[in-house]
Amino acid sequence: MIDTIAFDGDDTLWHNESLFSMTQDRFRALLANHLADPADIDRRLLQAERENLRVYGYGIKGFVLSMIETAVDLTDGRIGGRDIQSLVEFGKAMLEHPVDLLDGVQEVVEALSGRYRLLLVTKGDLFDQESKIARSGLAGRFDAIEIVSEKDPATYRRLLDRHGVDPARFVMVGNSVRSDILPVLAVGGHAVHVPYHVTWAHEVAEPPTENYRRIDNLHGLPPLLAAW
Repeated sequence: MIDTIAFDGDDTLWHNESLFSMTQDRFRALLANHLADPADIDRRLLQAERENLRVYGYGIKGFVLSMIETAVDLTDGRIGGRDIQSLVEFGKAMLEHPVDLLDGVQEVVEALSGRYRLLLVTKGDLFDQESKIARSGLAGRFDAIEIVSEKDPATYRRLLDRHGVDPARFVMVGNSVRSDILPVLAVGGHAVHVPYHVTWAHEVAEPPTENYRRIDNLHGLPPLLAAW
């Protein structure tokens, strides 16, 4: 029997990656005057993001710094101050963007609140995540909120121990196979995959062949839990 449900935040409760995609389109357009191959821009940016995770962690600020680094690198330092300022403004616009909940999120979270112990487990920049959680209007529905720097088996073990949760009675609900599904299964928990229409390349992973459930959107979660 499931008694504790943890929800991911970005792209599970509210839109996130689509904002990164739109900003990357703007980045590509900004560099169009310097470079001819958009695919090379995307490849180099992803490389910079991955290399910088150990320094900046996840989130918009690291993304912006990686865009600046990529722009300087690809233009051999020729990119001007105004273009760099544009990249900074891209980042500010992302940080100030309204929090748009996905379809069904408010109704489902409200319906499950009180019937299950609800946790919010999201990763990224602490300040940005705290801001999004506050602006989402959902904070009061969760029994606990965890903002982590990485989602791996060790993180989930610590989280479950800290909250006294039996993995066999725990389910994680999220859009990322890499972060929300595989590491939870590795510690003996359950997982529900709710795919988002776009996934950051770093988060792409092959789904497991068994021991997890998949739903198209959060509307499918209450009946799934009722039949568990």
